[in-house]
Amino acid sequence: MYPEPIARLIEALQQLPGVGPKTAQRLALFILSLPREEVVKMARAMVEAKDKTHYCRVCGNFSEQDLCSVCLDKRRDGSVVCVVQDARDIIALERMRDYRGLYHVLGGAISPIDGIGPDQLRIRELLGRVQKGRVKEVILATNPTVEGEATALYLAKILKPVGIRVTRLAHGLPVGADLEYADEVTLLRALEGRREL
Repeated sequence: MYPEPIARLIEALQQLPGVGPKTAQRLALFILSLPREEVVKMARAMVEAKDKTHYCRVCGNFSEQDLCSVCLDKRRDGSVVCVVQDARDIIALERMRDYRGLYHVLGGAISPIDGIGPDQLRIRELLGRVQKGRVKEVILATNPTVEGEATALYLAKILKPVGIRVTRLAHGLPVGADLEYADEVTLLRALEGRREL
């Protein structure tokens, strides 16, 4: 239906998460409508991001250097480490601007169905950081999914004997939500996580 270069562009755009055939087609046609300089600028930005972005050797966060900006920040509290599944989760937590500890990116969650076990995640690196003795608390901030919960339980099981405090992010109702639209699991988590006012 389209000339081969456009068809290849549409196919390439479909590789992006959440982009189906129709959206890929709209994006491709939009890109074709841009001035050549804009398309080149966009392509260069993608290649530069891919070439210059690495993972921090300590925590696994996105970085241009050996260490990320969080690990380099001397004002951060090194006694608290928040464990997340993906480097994108750090960006979400940093938007809060209240957390002043460090992070550890696992690189996923335990999922036997997908062939991901503890050895495929950065759990050994986490244990290495904890065993150095500076960490006093590990906050488990894995996603509230079956895989995220399984990962959090596994981490709690192996971290508790080390003698540090292991906590889990609270789960429950988001601000502005109506009870009648909440599912049973969310309501249960909200009830279990209730606190005195």
